[in-house]
Amino acid sequence: MRTSTSRREHVIAVLRAPSARRFAEVASVLADAGLSRLEFTLTSDGTLDAITAAKGALPHLAVGCGTARTPADVRRATDAGADFVVSQYHDPALTEAARCTGIEYIPGALTPGEIARAALDADLVKVSPIGPVGGVSYLRELVGPLPDIPLFPTGGVRPDELGAYFDAGAAYVGVSALLLQDALVGGDLRALEERTRAALVPLAALDQTDRPVSTPKGHA
Repeated sequence: MRTSTSRREHVIAVLRAPSARRFAEVASVLADAGLSRLEFTLTSDGTLDAITAAKGALPHLAVGCGTARTPADVRRATDAGADFVVSQYHDPALTEAARCTGIEYIPGALTPGEIARAALDADLVKVSPIGPVGGVSYLRELVGPLPDIPLFPTGGVRPDELGAYFDAGAAYVGVSALLLQDALVGGDLRALEERTRAALVPLAALDQTDRPVSTPKGHA
């Protein structure tokens, strides 16, 4: 995944709802608010079509597909135009499918052992669900003994915690329901844009510090 010194560009909004009918519209709002990376989840009906629509309308966005569980999911995500694919756990079969299709695979893990094993096959490891197991404090405890593994905490992240996660050493941070609220099921999109802009404001101050954002190996 292309990296940047701007933490705003290392925030990934995760879109999950019963239907993906509003995903492309919400993606446009999130892009206007300053986000450049999104993840559409396969548990939402119509996700693959939504990925294709979003990439067609907003080609500058990086749109990933989660949560892949089979090699077929990886292939379908690639065919739909996804830029990366995410899973909830590490599966060598998914790693191989991603290599064959040429798409970036981000495996999921939670414990130090799981993370270390996943990192053997990936440049970036998703840590989820981070919120219920200790949030920022848990991430900080992981980064201490595993400083060379870029981590992507997600699941239960509050919008006002983004800066704290980056300060604790996150390479990317995922934010989902606590930011999106009811936007995917007919809620106020103007309110979503305002929430997103407000959540990104503190990151600009962090960008001015001497501490760079963590960079996954193999990415420029």
